[in-house]
Amino acid sequence: MFAKGLSIINSVVIAVGIVLIFWAANWFYKYVVTRRLRSVGGEINADEFEQNMRKAQIIDLRETNDFNGGHILGARSMPLTQFKDRMTGLRQDLPVYLYDTTGSMSIRAAQMLKKAGFTQVYWLKKGYADWSGKTKKNKY
Repeated sequence: MFAKGLSIINSVVIAVGIVLIFWAANWFYKYVVTRRLRSVGGEINADEFEQNMRKAQIIDLRETNDFNGGHILGARSMPLTQFKDRMTGLRQDLPVYLYDTTGSMSIRAAQMLKKAGFTQVYWLKKGYADWSGKTKKNKY
């Protein structure tokens, strides 16, 4: 009975350890990538995003169903799954403001834009989930 209890405790400790390692690796990856992307812009909070968005191209990276369910007023739908093909429609002389549900997809899109020569790329910290500004729903 005692050995069985130790086995369960060991399993829990291992599972917690794996979760912590995954979390730390994910945090480190985001840290390194966002430091590299500072040369083109970077993460901005909702207030900065809303203050300057009228001068920018606002891109929603979520899937079309999510976009239709509600999006930032003035945003264009470019799901990340189609982004590489559709980003050629963006102007390099204007800032690009990206957002998704939580902010993680925006980093990948920002990397693609940096490789394509864009110099003004910003993404919404914490994504649409933290947005409290004006929104619009499509009526389909």
